[in-house]
Amino acid sequence: MNYQRLLQPLEISEKKSLFLLGPRRTGKSTLLRAETGTNDTSISRWNLLDSKVFWQLSSDPSFLRQTLLAQKQLPKIVIIDEIQKLPLLLDEVHLMMEEMKIHFILSGSSARALKRKGVNLLAGRAHNYYFHPFVTLELGQDFNLLKALNYGSLPPVYLSEDPKEELSQYIGSYLAEEIAFEGITRQLPSFSRFLETAALCNGQQINFTTLASDAQVKRSTVIDWFQVLKDTLIAEEVPVWKASIKRKSVENSKFYFFDVGVARQLSRSPVLTELRGAEVGQAFEHWIYHELKSSCDYKYNSSLHYW
Repeated sequence: MNYQRLLQPLEISEKKSLFLLGPRRTGKSTLLRAETGTNDTSISRWNLLDSKVFWQLSSDPSFLRQTLLAQKQLPKIVIIDEIQKLPLLLDEVHLMMEEMKIHFILSGSSARALKRKGVNLLAGRAHNYYFHPFVTLELGQDFNLLKALNYGSLPPVYLSEDPKEELSQYIGSYLAEEIAFEGITRQLPSFSRFLETAALCNGQQINFTTLASDAQVKRSTVIDWFQVLKDTLIAEEVPVWKASIKRKSVENSKFYFFDVGVARQLSRSPVLTELRGAEVGQAFEHWIYHELKSSCDYKYNSSLHYW
């Protein structure tokens, strides 16, 4: 089934270029394919998951510009999927935005690689939009609260006949691909323990010292790994609200995983069978966070705090 997503990147890109950032399998590529179709010559699409495309652009980033200039008519919009795989390409993107007046949609699942090189280059020239799993409005009559609290709302999970197995595969894919890309593969067993411990702390104030002890790693390592979760958009820091604008202490922050189901799978939580009890309350709070965070990112361009 096709579901109408609330964020419309193609409409946004008519006015200004944008980064469309979100965890793997939230539906970014599916949305872009649905919006653009296949016969629209005013849109040029490049997928860096395609090994041939990646090889051409990694060996010569100017190949993108040369290809577009060789066409009879310049496209109005250029879509580049998985831009985090080739941050060097952002230099060419910058040049084409300035000289050729082309608008770009740059989708990706990790802000970490982009922060290393390039994002600051486009500051002010491209909006950042964050894409989330399904929200209630998108699912409409197909929304089921108990299902959402158990398995979250990642599209391939929520629509699966075996959501628990789909979640397990998703987490394995995240560990194998995203973490390997971040270069901490040698510490994978320790990182797996950290993920489970972090998931048990989902929605709570984080004590890095206690967490480091539980995960059997250094405190500085836990801090670094939480940054990995934030940069790969798997977890979000929610600072405490204060009346002053002074710097908030990260010690008081809460962290929420981007999806209820992912957090429950990582923490090995039992399946909820009815809408009552403390575990349901915790999962419901997480779901409300997801709805609010999505609304902030899609509509209000604002941030969340907790009281």
